[in-house]
Formats: sequence, structure tokens, C-alpha cells
Amino acid sequence: MQSKELGKSDPWSERNFVLVLDDGEEAFGAITKFCEEQNITGASLTAIGAFKRAKLGFFDFTQKRYIDIPVDTQSEVLSAIGDVAVDDEGKASVHMHAVLGFADGSTKGGHFISGIVHPTLEIIIHESAVALRRRKRPDLGIALLDV
Repeated sequence: MQSKELGKSDPWSERNFVLVLDDGEEAFGAITKFCEEQNITGASLTAIGAFKRAKLGFFDFTQKRYIDIPVDTQSEVLSAIGDVAVDDEGKASVHMHAVLGFADGSTKGGHFISGIVHPTLEIIIHESAVALRRRKRPDLGIALLDV
């Protein structure tokens, strides 16, 4: 186990954003671009809304890659949570998981890879006062928070 105290929170040094995506926008790319433009180096985020289609993933450790879980139908974003850190190149690294719901009440969940918004996606981003760092772990094949 690893831990790191993030420090005392100063509400004047943290920013909070509401990001509302429009119909047809690709969510993962739009969120990442927004975080880069706002120079967000550490944050948590949550989202709700809906997609026309999406792609989730499940990480296969034996292959060190994500197995695609395509969602080719309308879905409700029942829960999407994640964080933002800085990657090895100094750019915003968004990591999200999502649970998507369907008309029959069933769900699919996994690592959020992409989603075409329909009709909207509402994201709340809570910036932390401390930057977070995500480093590539060659032994695992993924990048993890470095605390």
C-alpha cells in the first residue's frame, strides 16, 4: 500500500468546474482537452448523462492491454468517476470508469475509453491543491498514480 497526504485544502487555491458536453461530442477527448487547456494537474471528476454509443474496456493483465467492450446502442451514464493527473510527458492524464444503463435495466461497466454524447454529458471536476502524477508501469502495462 502507498499513501500520500495531499495537504490541507485551501478553498482559494482549488478550482471547481462544471463541464457540459453537447450532442455528438466525443467525451473522453473533450474532457482531456479541457483539462489540458485549464492546466489541471490533479483532480477528481464525476459525470452523468447519456451516450449514442460508447466503448468501455477491461484490462487483461496477461496481454497487458484493454479488451474492448463496445456499446453500440443508446445508454444512460449511471455513474462515471475518475481522476486527472499529469503523465510522463507532462500532459493531462484522465482515468475514468463508467457504468452504463440500458432500456431493459441491464448495465455494463468498465474502464471508460470513449463515448459519443447524446444528448448531453455533465461533468463535475474538483481540482486538488496538489498535482498528481501518473507513471507508466512497464511490469503491468498501464500507468498508475505515483504517490
